[in-house]
Amino acid sequence: MSAFADSVIVDGWIFTAGMERPALADIAIAGERIMAVAEAGGLADLIGPTTTVRCAAGELIVPGFQDAHIHPVFGGTELLQCDLTAATSAADCYRLIRQYCADRPEPEWIIGAGWSMEFFPGGTPTRQALDAATDGRPAAILNRDHHGIWVNSRALELAGITRETPDPGDGRVERDSAGNPSGTLHEGASDAVTSILPKVTDELADLGLRTAQAYLHELGVTAWQDAMLGIGLGTKDATDTYLAALAAGELTMRVVGAQWWERDGGLEQVDSMIERRDRIAAADPTGRFRASSVKIMVDGVAENFTAALSAPYRDATGRATANSGLSFIPPRNLKRYVTALDAAGFQVHFHALGDRAVTEALNAIKAARTANGDRGNRHHLAHLQWISSADIPRFAKLGAVANLQMLWAMHEDQLDELTIPFIEPGLVDRLYPFGELAESGATLAAGSDWPVSTPDPLAAIHIGVNRTLDPANAPPLGGVEQRLTLADALTAYTFGSAFVNGLEGDTGRIQAGYLADLVVIDRNLFAFPTAQIGQARVRLTLSGGRVVYDRDQAPARRDPAVAST
Repeated sequence: MSAFADSVIVDGWIFTAGMERPALADIAIAGERIMAVAEAGGLADLIGPTTTVRCAAGELIVPGFQDAHIHPVFGGTELLQCDLTAATSAADCYRLIRQYCADRPEPEWIIGAGWSMEFFPGGTPTRQALDAATDGRPAAILNRDHHGIWVNSRALELAGITRETPDPGDGRVERDSAGNPSGTLHEGASDAVTSILPKVTDELADLGLRTAQAYLHELGVTAWQDAMLGIGLGTKDATDTYLAALAAGELTMRVVGAQWWERDGGLEQVDSMIERRDRIAAADPTGRFRASSVKIMVDGVAENFTAALSAPYRDATGRATANSGLSFIPPRNLKRYVTALDAAGFQVHFHALGDRAVTEALNAIKAARTANGDRGNRHHLAHLQWISSADIPRFAKLGAVANLQMLWAMHEDQLDELTIPFIEPGLVDRLYPFGELAESGATLAAGSDWPVSTPDPLAAIHIGVNRTLDPANAPPLGGVEQRLTLADALTAYTFGSAFVNGLEGDTGRIQAGYLADLVVIDRNLFAFPTAQIGQARVRLTLSGGRVVYDRDQAPARRDPAVAST
């Protein structure tokens, strides 16, 4: 074995978990791992005639970002379909849809995603508007948060949805004044349409994964937790997509798959999840792709009044309604399911947005701990739009990880127009209480929920630290006490997510022996005002010592999206 490093990064500012501020240091890499870390100039003896030396003067080097809640195959696939994420208005949506239809006459259906609810009155676009923008083919386009779908008249007809169709228990059909379906389907009401969509082909899914992986590497991401393994738009399970990429040597991400829990099913699902987990483990003894997590949707989202709250939603006049959101799984059943999954060695990945949903998820974790003891499964709760004051200290007490979508913690149109007016006034100050979680000692992880919102960790960290996109001109959401420090935000997106993914022994830190999953950012974030965090860009991404993105070779594209719920 050579005494020299394969590559050395010199003169960079190094930040890793446990530090409050970065330090000047050099990093030597041999093979896939970090060989040594030393003060600047301290690794000269490891530089040989074939060593690649990269200078990072004035730049910040952090462990590879890890996205703890993302839908990468969906995101990559949607970039290849009718993608509305760049739209800035309803008119822009119509323009993009018409252009897609003109450019792509061959698909049987018009399928896509990415429209923003605030573009349309009440957040609900109509079938007639989509009829006018499409060419007679059925159309189904998910909204930005993926909890609602916009359909045209032909799609409703094919799905058999009429004025006589009742709302399902886990969703709602938006209706016009005459009671006819108006064109927007919320939550489980969309199942009648998604169940008849053409299947996503293997070729499209494979291309979607490769597209997503390249895009995420541009943003410094080296590992993720896929939050929806086993189900998808067009009912395509991404398991085989990952295995194919792995077999071809094309999977450069480290992946944990969270298997989808069918909320209408029961404990019979556990055996099939064990089978999938074991089949993947047998196919990939390296552990680069594992299916050791299970995703459970506890509630919905606030914009369509399905997030589970402890207080009822208000109507447009400010009066309390009879609706306080949906618990998709009865709390008693949730405790049983989580206890069984915990006993089987699974981590549970909860979607818990409303404060009642958070309480129900924490109660289920407590039930599992009471029955099974602490099995080290690292259960985590994602989204956390509201958390009751009483539940904040329970995260640390129960060992439940808070999985933050930092990008959402700011005032923006969808929140200000479709959520805040319809909740109790006192809840506004408790939106996304990240600062309280950090102060309580909770373990923080971070993710994007892409394609719901941009997967750019630096954009998210900017909001997590500032609680506003523009600190000079816009107030922080929830007050300054809910801000994270830059050190806490970076740690959440690196070591915190590595902990959730069970990778903290190999990744999430910059130290000798760890995998060389590294990101070089084009400036030392700690040397600039926090208002400028979002201006930073990734210059270099390494995965296992291998360069998977180099801005000098391939100029980065910047996702125009800045926030979503």
